[in-house]
Amino acid sequence: MTRPSLRRTFGLWLALSLAALIPLAAAMIYVLVLTPALDSLDRSLTDTAVALSQIVEDHQGQLSLPISAQTARALSADLVDETVFSVADPAGHVLGGSAELAALAPAALAAGQWLFFDGALQGRPMRVAAYGDPCAEGGRVCPVLVAETKGKRTAALRAAVLAAAVGALALALPLAALALLAIHRVLQPLQRASDAIGRLDARQLRAIDAGSMPGEVAGFVQTLNALLARLREAAGAQRAFVADAAHQLRTPWAIVRVEASELLASEHPAALQPALERLHLAAERGSRLAQQLLSLARAEGAALEARAMPQRVDLRQLAAGSADHWLAPALQAGQDLGFDLEPAVVDGHPVLLDELIGNLIHNAIEHAGRGARVTVRTRMLEGGAELSVEDDGPGVPADERELLWRRFHRSRGAGGTGSGLGLAIVADIARLHGATAAIETSAAGAGFRVRIRFPAPGRPVAQPAGAAA
Repeated sequence: MTRPSLRRTFGLWLALSLAALIPLAAAMIYVLVLTPALDSLDRSLTDTAVALSQIVEDHQGQLSLPISAQTARALSADLVDETVFSVADPAGHVLGGSAELAALAPAALAAGQWLFFDGALQGRPMRVAAYGDPCAEGGRVCPVLVAETKGKRTAALRAAVLAAAVGALALALPLAALALLAIHRVLQPLQRASDAIGRLDARQLRAIDAGSMPGEVAGFVQTLNALLARLREAAGAQRAFVADAAHQLRTPWAIVRVEASELLASEHPAALQPALERLHLAAERGSRLAQQLLSLARAEGAALEARAMPQRVDLRQLAAGSADHWLAPALQAGQDLGFDLEPAVVDGHPVLLDELIGNLIHNAIEHAGRGARVTVRTRMLEGGAELSVEDDGPGVPADERELLWRRFHRSRGAGGTGSGLGLAIVADIARLHGATAAIETSAAGAGFRVRIRFPAPGRPVAQPAGAAA
């Protein structure tokens, strides 16, 4: 079922209105142009009729029309039409002109009366003007008739039709253009509001600017902003709970991890060795999970709170600062952790970016395997900065890479103490900084590489609504 569209509805009503108004306007133009033209042509016949009435003479009751052949030709002269006249006495006897035309004289023609009608002479349509000339005593009249063919009238009719068509077209086109422009401008605030709503997601619930919108749309946007405010409040409460819970869990998990390490280091019955190792591994996972939940809450909090303003940060310094922390775990895992660092300046949140780097290094150490080489790189590129962490370990099948951005998703056969949150946190932090994150095969053609590309510092950060990359 097709959804109703405001644009389509407005367009339909516009088409219906134009379909009704344009023919009406054309008819009005036709009438306004044709009527004066025909009246003018009718009035031109009266000049000839009046001239003929002035020629009629009365000699003691004997009426005559003393008109020469030259005068008759002059009265009938016309470049377009053929003009015919007739003058008769009150008894109907033709005094001059066409007897056939005289037969068309109206029976009841009063003195001084004018009548205009259509007739036919010798099978040709004619326009006839009849004048009741008071030529005799007793109120008797001599009918004076002047007729002409309809050449000029046909031309006037064609001109009126053309004027109506051109006028209707000249009226319809600007009206349609203005109406379409009006529809576009009326719907523009709705489109802006729709675009702003489309950019919202669970992590970006900021209020929509209703200041530049008309009153009808602003009311809807304000209602929506009120709903967003309630959602932000609920999300903030949930985030605070996760952060508090993660923070409270870190201490007991740390104690369990330390105690398990001490038990493994101390003398103990050999039968307890497997259980103690499982206990230590579980404590490691619990500690890591609590830390990652806390990091996730921080990333979401930074995304939701506009007051968390970014700073100018050099990724090279952050990566170098994390070297001491990760060298020992890398050595313990039998790996070669190296750094290839160049200046890479971005606008961001230092704590979150440090968390991003830590998650990438930890992910590589956890899954690259013993003997692998892990390399952290930073550099400036055209249009921004790049951070990448790659290893030459077993890597991840191509069809599974995008799934790794999901929370709590672990690759098939993944080991280590991870919980499946590391790359999800990386994706959230990258999104917050307007960066793109991609999982690739390392430069050597195998292994695993995560590449983060940040926009150049100073550029406004776009907040994508999609996933990581």
